[in-house]
Amino acid sequence: MWFNKTSEEALKELNSNALNGLSSTDAKERLETNGENKLAGKKKKSIAMLFFIQINDVMIYILLGAALISGIVGEISDAVIILIVILVNALIGLVQESKAEKALDALKKLSTPKALVKRDGQLKEIPSEEVVVGDIVIIDAGRYIPADLRILESANLKIEESAFTGESVPADKNSETIVSEGDVPIGDQHNMLFMSTLATYGRGTSIVTSTGMDTQIGKIAKMLDAEGDDTTPLQKKLAQLGKTLGFAAVSISILMLIISMFQGRNFMDMFMTSISLAVAAIPEGLPAIVAIVLALGVQRMIKENAIIRKLPAVETLGSVNIICSDKTGTLTINKMTVKKYFVNNELKSLEDANITDETTKLLIDGMILCNDATSTESSKTGDPTEIALLDVGNKFNIFKDDLNTNHKRVNEIPFDSDRKLMTTLNKYNENYYTFTKGAIDSILKISTKILIGGEVKDFTDKLKASVLTSSNTMSDDALRVLALGYKILENEHVAIDNLEDNLIFIGLMGMIDPPREEVKGSIELSKKAGIRTIMITGDHKNTAVAIAKELGIAENIAQAMSGSEIDTYSDEEFIKIVNNYRIFARVSPEHKVKIVKAFKSYGNIVSMTGDGVNDAPSLKAADIGVAMGITGTDVAKGAADMVLTDDNFTTIVKAVEEGRNIFNNIKKSILFLLSCNLGEVIALFFAILFNWATPLLPIHILWVNLITDSFPALALGVDPGDHDVMSKQPRSPKESLFAGRMGRLLIINGILIGVTTLIAFKLGERLYPGSLMHAQTMAFVVLSVSQLFYSLTMRNETKSLFQVGVFKNKWLIGSIAFGISLQFIIITVPVLASIFKVYSLTVSDWGLVVGLSLVPFIINEFIKIFFRMKDK
Repeated sequence: MWFNKTSEEALKELNSNALNGLSSTDAKERLETNGENKLAGKKKKSIAMLFFIQINDVMIYILLGAALISGIVGEISDAVIILIVILVNALIGLVQESKAEKALDALKKLSTPKALVKRDGQLKEIPSEEVVVGDIVIIDAGRYIPADLRILESANLKIEESAFTGESVPADKNSETIVSEGDVPIGDQHNMLFMSTLATYGRGTSIVTSTGMDTQIGKIAKMLDAEGDDTTPLQKKLAQLGKTLGFAAVSISILMLIISMFQGRNFMDMFMTSISLAVAAIPEGLPAIVAIVLALGVQRMIKENAIIRKLPAVETLGSVNIICSDKTGTLTINKMTVKKYFVNNELKSLEDANITDETTKLLIDGMILCNDATSTESSKTGDPTEIALLDVGNKFNIFKDDLNTNHKRVNEIPFDSDRKLMTTLNKYNENYYTFTKGAIDSILKISTKILIGGEVKDFTDKLKASVLTSSNTMSDDALRVLALGYKILENEHVAIDNLEDNLIFIGLMGMIDPPREEVKGSIELSKKAGIRTIMITGDHKNTAVAIAKELGIAENIAQAMSGSEIDTYSDEEFIKIVNNYRIFARVSPEHKVKIVKAFKSYGNIVSMTGDGVNDAPSLKAADIGVAMGITGTDVAKGAADMVLTDDNFTTIVKAVEEGRNIFNNIKKSILFLLSCNLGEVIALFFAILFNWATPLLPIHILWVNLITDSFPALALGVDPGDHDVMSKQPRSPKESLFAGRMGRLLIINGILIGVTTLIAFKLGERLYPGSLMHAQTMAFVVLSVSQLFYSLTMRNETKSLFQVGVFKNKWLIGSIAFGISLQFIIITVPVLASIFKVYSLTVSDWGLVVGLSLVPFIINEFIKIFFRMKDK
């Protein structure tokens, strides 16, 4: 812990010299020993490895076996169709996986390209990769920090650490030793500088304590590397479903083969029938359908300003019930803004400011003149607190350039962290005004008068008490308070020491990084949708609580916990109390991961939003990580599952809504495919059980599964969303795909489709005795067309087709028309008919099969009437 060592101890321990730095020889040896000052990368998977990952699935193995056997027995068309499906599915997954995690690459890019160091007694600018432990590094405004450093000496040094600690204001840094027996949060280590942060003000000399993967940012990189890729709830369910269906398919096939042997059937014919039964039991196109539906959902979400980096994240969004959100830049605008001011012994909102008032005008002028920042439409430079003061002037058309022209600065005393004051001397007509800006306590100590209503009065204890009360009121609202005093001089020839005494107190300005206007409504909508919002920030507890109360996240400070408090609990103890809190302040990256994992331990689906380097590990640890696209670092974007292009918290809520609708649509597609496949199994199972001829050939089943089923399933996947979806509680991640009525509907419809197919087959045998092909053709058409009509009723569990709108899903209507047309072409075109082994149907035959095909649809519509009556 370098922060609790003195500068001399650090120099001695690291064997360095503050005056001359390291020698070139020593630096070279250390570089060879410790390696370059850069972050290690993760070994990338080859394209071939990624491809084999896609086919490493039980369902795929069974299909490959079926394709192999089909090829061996001469059913080449069956084998080819199965292989095409496997290949398409694998390619879809490969494209997604090839957009691999770029978090570590992004972390590398954050390293500064150059560093100013002392080598051999001379200043040298070297690539940051060549910086070694013990190097003496010179820091000035505008430079990135090349490694972790212990400050040896500094002058008004400020470091922008918002992407690292979550604080919106640059941290004051100095070389004073921190006396502490325990660990100190990164945000409070004022004598340490961390790799990839930015110096915004002042200068300093430091010694390198850690490089590369040993730095704080390097530890984050290790955490990113360590976090495994958790599969989403849908992936887990589909994997389990695949195993179950595969086992069932093999079991049923073996059972049918055994039964057929006892029936004295031809072994090879029944072997092929068993294969067709296995194919019927497994929804071959299911992985591809799910992937395509997710991909289409991704395209829709892009229009809502949400970019999905990983397809399964769409589904995960739909079951999120906790959003852990970073404060700075996510819930707030990441810009210090003046909200209140105090003049004429009154505390007012800035919106009520009256610049015709002499005191108010002087307060604004003084804050602008005693200021080293710039703020124009095209650029902003300097300390965020000073920029906020200039923005007050810009709001009232009082611009810094104009004031500096009219009231030229002739002398100044720069800001000093010990004095906590800054003073400028400006020309005012025949006189000179000194303006002194700083902390309220420092200004009160050197003020003897006060300006009220344009009149200078004695600064009595009663008036001072009034000022302090107003200052405390602003502080209670987590506003950062700055005070301003002035005095009038007859000439500029005044000793510097006399510029900051006997001031006339003008007033106060209170500023904060305010919450985004639209966020409060989004959080309220989230509550109605059963989603908790948790604030996790590196900022101070009081500031976090003030923002949280304004947004409706928390009610009081009792619901807030600091990082140092988290450290007092073991992981098990922390899990027990985590649900009592809504705010976690002054936290480190390790704390964020601990918080996310604690919430996940209760079975919650946790989303984590963030934009900084410090957010990356928790983005990875969460079920779904959401990064800010505008203010977010490349590290955060690389670690996230979703990136918001507008940095708007409201977009997260829209994404959750879209995610819920997408999952509902995927569920419709899955249940549709499984109902259809169950119907095929029932038709084949009972036909063989009753010792009938085989009603369907393997190529018929493959055609129905891969072609006829696919288009309606895809169309159901893009069904218009349910407007009431956000008024319902989040779906439980443990909830079965067949929960509620869907399981019963699956069985009912499987039976309906299977029975109508068998009825068509037996009618065909009766109408055309001796023509098995004719009967099989009628069964084939009823099987496919009944599934097409059945897809219409799958659009809603309880609402009828007319309530949801017959033509609202034009893709579904188109897919049904397309499917029926394909069936007609296959049966009527001789070449295709010979391939599919089907017989041309007459007009009366078509009337019969279409009538039978409508039975499942009609019965489902009647079942919905019963459901609606029961719900009432």
